Amino acid sequence: MTMNNQELWNRCIEFHGHSCGGLAIGFRAALYAKSLLDLDFSDDEQTVCVAENDSCSVDAVQVVLGCSVGKGNLLFHMTGKQAFSFYNRVTGKSVRLITRLKPQGMTKEQSFAYYRETPDEQLFEIKETRIPMPEEARLFESYICESCGELTASNWIRIREGKKLCIDCYQSYDRFHV
Repeated sequence: MTMNNQELWNRCIEFHGHSCGGLAIGFRAALYAKSLLDLDFSDDEQTVCVAENDSCSVDAVQVVLGCSVGKGNLLFHMTGKQAFSFYNRVTGKSVRLITRLKPQGMTKEQSFAYYRETPDEQLFEIKETRIPMPEEARLFESYICESCGELTASNWIRIREGKKLCIDCYQSYDRFHV
């Protein structure tokens, strides 16, 4: 089933809860990446997005491209930038899209229209990705934290005095910040 952009936009609004400029940025970035990298909706990890922010825009990426934290194909490299690196695992191609500055002095309504209507090339700067394509998500064994008793993935377990501890219970050793 193919969906036109208006139907897809409506699904983004429904998922996110409201229509806003941030959602429009993510929507446009996802559609642009889709065209640049020949991407489809990712039912597994064929498409990967590394978002540099945790704003409204990321919700649109989830809806348009099928990237999600749970599947392991939506990752965060927090820089506070409206920037996204998209990867096509099938072709090995990738692109980093950075939202350009919008003109100054716009009202909220004008900004929203700007993000919805400005041509892709003017809205986003295209750069090479800085981060190599992330590996596919791994499955980890789980252990019970020997302090709080909560089940914890092995990659988050720390050992202190021979005991397996979760991050919450583990106190790191730092001689400079006692």
